[in-house]
Amino acid sequence: MLTTSTTRVLEPHELDAALAVLDRDPVSNAFVAARVQVAGLDPWRLGGEMWGWYSGGRLESLCYAGANLVPICATPEAVRGFAERARRAGRRCSSIVGPAETTAGLWSLLEPSWGPAREVRARQPLMVTSSMPADVPPDPLVRRVRKDEMDVIMPACVAMFTEEVGVSPLAGDGGLLYQARVAELVTAGRSFARVEDGRVVFKAEIGAATPHACQIQGVWVAPEYRGRGLSETGMAAVLRYALSEVAPVVSLYVNDFNTAARAAYRRVGFREVGAFMSVLF
Repeated sequence: MLTTSTTRVLEPHELDAALAVLDRDPVSNAFVAARVQVAGLDPWRLGGEMWGWYSGGRLESLCYAGANLVPICATPEAVRGFAERARRAGRRCSSIVGPAETTAGLWSLLEPSWGPAREVRARQPLMVTSSMPADVPPDPLVRRVRKDEMDVIMPACVAMFTEEVGVSPLAGDGGLLYQARVAELVTAGRSFARVEDGRVVFKAEIGAATPHACQIQGVWVAPEYRGRGLSETGMAAVLRYALSEVAPVVSLYVNDFNTAARAAYRRVGFREVGAFMSVLF
């Protein structure tokens, strides 16, 4: 096992070095890169520590350790170093998520002390597009959620999260942190929905966003409206906003067993370029 001196918490003045690592794969790293670009490396602002793996004095790999544990451009040696540090610190995260091969290696080292997981999603295809679909018109009724519509969007967000993750975001703190995150996206103009009779029938958000890439998340259609193509036309509408106003490349990742969603995303022009893995606690 590598010694503890191999990894350490990055200092705020190492921001440029960290961004250089993140820029190696701007699509896969969009979630962490977006946080770092806004908050820097100060743990209080970042919401967690940024661990660095150094080889020959050079920063080669990163691992974000906050509510999620996220390995970034991690070599096998870096994965072992991050696993050792994570074991010593004890589990503080609610999930491990990242590129499938790297995350699988990290989990194999952590499972004896951190396991069992509540659920392991071993392959979640990473999909990207940089253009609008030619044959799927954007839904003209999908629009930005207004700041005064939190009571309209929240039930749909809670339903999506519970369906996707398997637990309610209202557990623990009563949903205060989750509501704050939803409000943050609404305020930023990155929450979109089709609302009929005061009820959300389709929604999605542009979550992580950098100048290089952004990530669509939280895609949801009300159960009684499924099978009508709303996910495709709704996604086309959100994609139009994303490409014209946010970033030149749009990504998302989806569970491999969700064949309907994968097919819908392909019809909107997304293609698979890799895979993520999530370990849920």
